[in-house]
Amino acid sequence: MNQYESDLLRLLDERGYIHQLTDAEGLDALAAKQVIPGYIGFDATAPSLHVGSLVQIMMLRRLQQAGHKPIVLMGGGTSKIGDPSFKDEARKLIGGDAIAANIASIKTVFERFLTFGDGPTNAIMLDNAEWLDALEYIPFLRQIGQHFSVNRMLSFDSVKLRLDREQSLSFLEFNYMILQAYDFLELSRRASCRLQLGGSDQWGNIVNGVELARRVDSTQVYGLTTPLITTADGGKMGKTVSGAVWLNAEQLPPYDYWQFWRNTQDADVGRFLKLFTDLPLDEIARLEALQGSEINEAKKVLADLATAMAHGAAAAEEAAETARRTFEEGAVGESLPTLKVTGDGLGIVQALTVLGFAASNGEARRKIAEGAVRLNNVVISDPAFIIVLEMDEPLRLSLGKKKHALLTR
Repeated sequence: MNQYESDLLRLLDERGYIHQLTDAEGLDALAAKQVIPGYIGFDATAPSLHVGSLVQIMMLRRLQQAGHKPIVLMGGGTSKIGDPSFKDEARKLIGGDAIAANIASIKTVFERFLTFGDGPTNAIMLDNAEWLDALEYIPFLRQIGQHFSVNRMLSFDSVKLRLDREQSLSFLEFNYMILQAYDFLELSRRASCRLQLGGSDQWGNIVNGVELARRVDSTQVYGLTTPLITTADGGKMGKTVSGAVWLNAEQLPPYDYWQFWRNTQDADVGRFLKLFTDLPLDEIARLEALQGSEINEAKKVLADLATAMAHGAAAAEEAAETARRTFEEGAVGESLPTLKVTGDGLGIVQALTVLGFAASNGEARRKIAEGAVRLNNVVISDPAFIIVLEMDEPLRLSLGKKKHALLTR
C-alpha cells in the first residue's frame, strides 16, 4: 500500500479502488491542498445503470467523503454514438427523447449515493449534450482533431482488440474517444475539473483527455482508473442467471438486489465490503475472517448495507426479513424437500420432474414458459437452463406460490 499524503488517495487506496494513475505524486499533492472537482461519465443508453457501474458511483461517493467535489457527467451527447470500448459490435443508436428519459431515471440513483447542491463539495450533474450538440464540424476538426494521432488511437486496446477480431468499427464510434477527451477539456474550463475517474477500460480515453487539456489550454489535469472488478472465480461482476443487476427498483426489485449481494462468494466478501459499503476497515477485517457457515453473517451485512445504500434502509430491512422467512423459517417450518446437485449441474426441467413438481418434461416446460418457475425468487424462462451450485448455500426452487424445494451440493 502506498504512502499518500492526501485523504483522497489514502481512502481510495486502502479500499481497493486504485489501478492506474497518470501522475500519482502530482494528484496527491493537489488533493492535499485544495478541493478537487472530479468527474466520471455515464452514458444514458438505458433507464437504469447496473451494478457494473457501481464501483464508479462509489468512487464519486469516496471523492465527496474525502472533501472533494463529484461531477456526474451524463452522456446526452455521446449516448447518440456509443462507446466502442471492448464491445464486440456497435450499439443500437437511440433518440434524444429516450436519452432524456433515461437521464431523469438514472439521476434518482445518484441522489441516494451523493449529496447534490451548490456548496464547494456538493455533487453536480452535467450533460455533455450542452457542448457537444453545438459543435461545428470543421472548426472542431481544426481546433481539436489536430491533436490526435490516428496511429496512436489504433494502438489503444479498446480499438485494437475490436480490429484484431476483424469486427467492424464505424467512423462514428471511432470519434467517441475524441469526444470523451473533449469532455474533459470542457469540464476543466467550465467547472475547474482536475480529475477524471473511470474503469480500467477507459485508460486510453482518459489519457487522451489529460493530454488534450495540456496541449490546448496548458492545464494540468489527472486520471485515475479502478481495477476490473471480477468475482473470485474470474467471472464478471454482476453477471447472474437472470441478466443484469439493475440499480433502479423499477428494473430490479430490492429483494432481488439484496439476494445478489447475499450470494457473494466467500472469497469476495471482504473486498466487496470495502468497495461497496461505508463499513469501517477494522469491522470489515473482523467479518472477512469469519470461517465456515459464519461467513454467511458477513454476506448478510454486505447485502443489508448495499441494499440500504441503493434503495433505502426500509427496503433493505424488508428484503432481509423476506429472506429470513423464506429460507430460515421455510427450510424448517415447511420441511422443504431437498435435492442434491452434482458439480456438473442439473437441468431445470429434470429438477422439476425429479421433485414431483411436474408430472412430465412437457409439463415442466409449460410451467417454465408460463413464468411460474423461480430460482431464489428469480424467474427462470429458459427450459435449457442448467442449475449449478457454486457456493455451499442452498438455492430455493419454487413452482408457483406453494411448491418449494432446497437444492444443495
